[in-house]
Amino acid sequence: MSSQDTQNPPSDDKQPVSLDHLPPHARTIKSYVMRAGRTTEGQARALADLGPRFLLPYTGEQMDLAATFGRQSPVVLEIGFGMGDATAKIAQTLPDTDFIGCEVHEPGVGALLKHIGEMGLTNLRLVRHDAVEVLENMIPPNSLAGVHIFFPDPWHKKRHNKRRLVQPAFVSKLLAHLAPGGYIHLATDWEPYAVQMLEVLSAESGLVNTAEGYAEKPAYRPLTKFENRGLRLGHGVWDLVFRKKA
Repeated sequence: MSSQDTQNPPSDDKQPVSLDHLPPHARTIKSYVMRAGRTTEGQARALADLGPRFLLPYTGEQMDLAATFGRQSPVVLEIGFGMGDATAKIAQTLPDTDFIGCEVHEPGVGALLKHIGEMGLTNLRLVRHDAVEVLENMIPPNSLAGVHIFFPDPWHKKRHNKRRLVQPAFVSKLLAHLAPGGYIHLATDWEPYAVQMLEVLSAESGLVNTAEGYAEKPAYRPLTKFENRGLRLGHGVWDLVFRKKA
């Protein structure tokens, strides 16, 4: 979903695929393309050893968030955590917040489970499933303290812009699942997508921008290796933080 190599593999790995050969019912546009990827021995071991505790099955039924984590705490949903490096660091930085991470790619899920074991994290749960369906069917309305979407696939070509995740209908779904005062934090390294994100979020009457335009990078979001390299080369990164009106 991203050009961020520590959050998500480079976008060059996700070339658009033709759906013309598929029957009409199978041509549903997704915001991601399944990538071929090799699960390492360490990732497979983490899936086997830690998956039963930290990997939630997709049930299509609303979760009891307090029961899921064994406590009553703010819950943040992260959509598309890639290889999970930043996700693990954020969870470690914010131990009083619980996180649900959605990612469709097995190596990334295995990598984050490995981080969970190595770092002794208890405030993370993962779902290997389409985040839109998880949001619609498993997350209770008005329940989330926040949503993180970092470096989603920008779908650079204009004819593929419709595949971008951040669209008005999707933001409306996010809003319905945010608690009053809850936030949406987006980040991208593709300026045209940043412009679209700002336009879409600003047009949602139930949200208010926390900044004049783009936000300062919140302290809890770590810089990735890719991002540091890009900043040294003069590339930009844009953060947006909007809150749901009370």
